Amino acid sequence: MKFNLSLSLRSAVFVILFTIVPQKVSSQQSIGFGVHADPLVGWFSSNNSDISGKGARPGFNFGLTFNKYFYGNYAFSTGLSLITAGGSFSSSSDTVKLELKKPIDPGSKIVYKINSLAIPIGIKLRTNQIGYISIFADIGLDPKFILGGKVEAPSQNIAKENADNMLNRLSMGYHIIGGIEYSLGGSTAIVLGINFDNNFTDITKQPNAKITHKMLGFHLGLNF
Repeated sequence: MKFNLSLSLRSAVFVILFTIVPQKVSSQQSIGFGVHADPLVGWFSSNNSDISGKGARPGFNFGLTFNKYFYGNYAFSTGLSLITAGGSFSSSSDTVKLELKKPIDPGSKIVYKINSLAIPIGIKLRTNQIGYISIFADIGLDPKFILGGKVEAPSQNIAKENADNMLNRLSMGYHIIGGIEYSLGGSTAIVLGINFDNNFTDITKQPNAKITHKMLGFHLGLNF
């Protein structure tokens, strides 16, 4: 009785999965490439109550995308992105330690501009085309390599100091992208969407605080 029930359950699961999973796409449509150029804003948050964010800073994300479709509208997504972004924060105490020519007074606004190289890895889901439009979502992880950065403290007349030794070289985050693809014919499409990126590892080398970086961008691209 137990064997028959288990067999029936497995059969039912198989039938459900076979029904809801779309058929494989043809080899001509299984690989997609694209480019994107995303204006964005970035900001910092911290786990230390003495450190607070001081607003968002503008930035830019330019990159290439690669999608490998394994079933109709499901794809593995990856690519390469060059990101220029930053943020600002201040500390109500002397918690912040910076390798600058002079110490930073408590309460001073500290501004970072960071350049990084990201290799996003995710899963993309796309609806069937309705007219010329498809809706998509892309969710995944973003390993990042920090290429360099600058730091400023305007109230202390510190501008564009090298911040390479104050930043961790590796960071990890996740991305959520949603939007539409407007077909121009064949596999070519204009892409419009919103991109949220949350770096959940510590981006600076502050000894007494974990400072994380978040970005929100307007996703503009072209798929081929």
